[in-house]
Amino acid sequence: MSMLAIDKGGPSRKVKYGSMSRDRTWALRWSYFFLVLFAAFSLIPPIYMLITSLKSSAEISAATNPWWVFHPTLSNYFELLTSNQFLRFFWNSAIVSIVVVIVTMLISIPAAFALARMKFWGSATLATGVFLTYLIPDSLLFIPLFKMLAVIQDFTGIALLNRWYVLLLIYPTLTVPFCTWIMIGYFASIPKELDEAAIIDGASWLQTLMRIFIPVALPGLIAATIFAFTVSWAQFLYPLVFTTSVDQFVLPVGITTTLIKGDVFNWGQIMTGALLGAAPPLIIYAFLMDYYIAGLTAGATKG
Repeated sequence: MSMLAIDKGGPSRKVKYGSMSRDRTWALRWSYFFLVLFAAFSLIPPIYMLITSLKSSAEISAATNPWWVFHPTLSNYFELLTSNQFLRFFWNSAIVSIVVVIVTMLISIPAAFALARMKFWGSATLATGVFLTYLIPDSLLFIPLFKMLAVIQDFTGIALLNRWYVLLLIYPTLTVPFCTWIMIGYFASIPKELDEAAIIDGASWLQTLMRIFIPVALPGLIAATIFAFTVSWAQFLYPLVFTTSVDQFVLPVGITTTLIKGDVFNWGQIMTGALLGAAPPLIIYAFLMDYYIAGLTAGATKG
């Protein structure tokens, strides 16, 4: 067996290549073991949802093997996809999510650029405060938000409560702080020479942002966009509180309120609706995962 002598200022120590190779092999085996374990744990719920969505109500009620479909059917998918009510939920979610993403980016990008590059008194404290705002749970915010909107509605006469567009005002309270924090880390990692050269050439701060930082920070922008879309699409508490009419519901609330009647759970359609609702974020993550990871880890190093 080959040997390697390493002198560290004292007696020579001999390291066995075979021992190092065995350690790496075992480390790799344990890594794969925990990876497979985590993957199985993560995939069990969607697999169960898929199996249940392919069953009829009679087969689900029969309480046979829950992990096997004896008589597969697509009736649940057909009923939901041809339901005007379900399509309305889907449309409301799509409109709200897209508009919230646009509003979030219009606020977060200039705010993050100012906090990261335009150094001014208190900018670091303000940046930390922006992130701490995100840490406040929505379960503590919905009551004061409801009271504020009720007062605004009474004062202006504009109908806000029980309207899907009220979510366009509320969701940014969840998305803007975190997206701003992501972009601060990404903008801070860009070399200072870029904006210094642009300013020397006579570019304004707005031109520097639009022509230099946004193209360079594209992975961070995509990461923030994905986060804002996911939060808007999957949010449950706020639409449950602020909308009460069926035609104003978004998808998460619509599925749980219309497919659960008293103590009767339409499990087949509930699982089908959940799978269909999870499809848009899943597709986005599948195609943009590399950008998302790059954007989230950008602030770990300085350029």
